[in-house]
Amino acid sequence: MPAWNPALYLTFDRERTRPAIDIAARIEIAPQTVLDLGCGPGNSTAVLKARWPTAELAGLDSDPEMLAAAAKADPEVRLIRDDAATWRPDAAYDVVFSNAMLQWLPDHEEAVRRFFGAVAVGGALAVQVPTHAQSALHRDILELANGPHWRDRLGGVHGSIHGRDPPFYYDVLYPFASRIELWETEYNHVLDGPEAILTWIRGTGLRPFLHSLPDDSSRQQFEAELLERVKIAYPRRPDGKVLFPFRRLFFVAYQK
Repeated sequence: MPAWNPALYLTFDRERTRPAIDIAARIEIAPQTVLDLGCGPGNSTAVLKARWPTAELAGLDSDPEMLAAAAKADPEVRLIRDDAATWRPDAAYDVVFSNAMLQWLPDHEEAVRRFFGAVAVGGALAVQVPTHAQSALHRDILELANGPHWRDRLGGVHGSIHGRDPPFYYDVLYPFASRIELWETEYNHVLDGPEAILTWIRGTGLRPFLHSLPDDSSRQQFEAELLERVKIAYPRRPDGKVLFPFRRLFFVAYQK
């Protein structure tokens, strides 16, 4: 997986953080310990600190640049460098929280069970997963990557992002949980134009595609061709802005 760029990721800090605020507000316990799995640059950890200011917070991420940004944002948070794909808990946490991280892991059944196993009795696992794979943007990326000019270099990259439907997560968790809540929300982000959508996806879902290209020239060409498709899929509104619909799935499961 290519390295993350915290500054690029936080270009849309408000929009990326809103789902973390929404799911944190739905957690119905007062935890003493909270783990932010895939804490990134610390924006979601800040949400958790605001929600539970007296709780002991820890953030886990595999990317050193993200952890450096998180440490700068809040030096009081205990940071753990580890890969969520293989991480084993060092202790039980009252809340295990994950905002927009699970989609990077291929085996969601194993991961969700493992994460829930790190939740203390009476605690909660709270997860938000982007479910944007059926959007016009992702369809355009895949069609372009599988086209005649790019397929030799990018045809196999499409499997980098993973997601399942609500019944899947319910079926994984119901044998172990006392209660489960699941819901989906589609956010319509108001962005400055099609170029802003490209900047958004460049910091997340486009990363594996760009990383697979050999040089800056080919990356710029791929982005230029993608931008022409984005302009059609996301037309400007009368005020010049574009609406960028982004669907996300949430679930909160409480430990028995």
